[in-house]
Amino acid sequence: MSTFSVSRQDMLEAFIRFRKASGSWNEDYESRFRRFDRYCSQRYPAVCGITQEMVDGWCRRFPNETNNSHRTRIYIIIDLIRYLNAREQTTLVPPPAPRQEHCTGLPHPISEKELVNFFRACDHLESREKSIRARSKAMVFPVFFRLLYSSGMRAKEARMLLAADVDLHNGIINIRHSKGNGQHYVALHDTMLSLMRRYDDAVRTLYPERKYFFPAGNDSYFNKKIISKYFRRFWDAQNSSHAVVYDLRHHYAIENINAWTGTGTEFYDRLTYLSKSMGHAMLESTKYYYSLVPGLSAILREQTEAGFNEILSEVWYENLLTKVKTF
Repeated sequence: MSTFSVSRQDMLEAFIRFRKASGSWNEDYESRFRRFDRYCSQRYPAVCGITQEMVDGWCRRFPNETNNSHRTRIYIIIDLIRYLNAREQTTLVPPPAPRQEHCTGLPHPISEKELVNFFRACDHLESREKSIRARSKAMVFPVFFRLLYSSGMRAKEARMLLAADVDLHNGIINIRHSKGNGQHYVALHDTMLSLMRRYDDAVRTLYPERKYFFPAGNDSYFNKKIISKYFRRFWDAQNSSHAVVYDLRHHYAIENINAWTGTGTEFYDRLTYLSKSMGHAMLESTKYYYSLVPGLSAILREQTEAGFNEILSEVWYENLLTKVKTF
């Protein structure tokens, strides 16, 4: 049963079917549609369909809304208007889309010790609840965040990852719900593949017919607020610095690029592979990570100060991927 208002139901659902058929639908769009539809019903309860006044009101920039948040909120509505106009169902004027801005904040350069602390906290998630949902979280989060750390996947890609798109035999992930309309593949490290196989066997005991690889229920996935909430919970448990989920992806890119120092002509080939694996449409997007270079200082220090290791005592860390809770 549709939850859209009756006067807009047909056009909204037709557009959704069109985008799904063309492979350019993202499930996050649906919540934006519902907010737009609710806005129209509350502000214009006696008006049917979609009017220019509704579009202009919804697409204006809200107070305290960032440019990128504004763009994210209204872009799908702009596409809807273009779709309706092309089929001569409306003659609405779509507003100009705000230009996307690069984030000005620097990612946190994650240290080895911080990673150990973070994954230790992931592995000791406890809950007083005995529900299936609570038990599944203890299985999901240690593997979910290790997947981001070891593959550079976007949190959104992992959240919406279908169980059917994870090939646990060959260790290949088919990522359909990526940034934009791009689809790409990720090859798993052998250690991560072993962990995901064990996780899959365990989570099947709770959700035998699950749709998503990391289920919040049989047919649902975790929203980004929940992922951010638990990331902060695990990070803050033993670390004093500030970090966000995205920093795991940035760390993956920087660690890979830093490891290629001195590889000569092979550097470009490896950078191209990394770019494709991370789902970047252009190589420049991958280079952007390195323009921030939080790891460059460590490289320079290593290569210019022979006595550096004599100043700091050596610390041994356990393997981050294999240190997991036994399911």
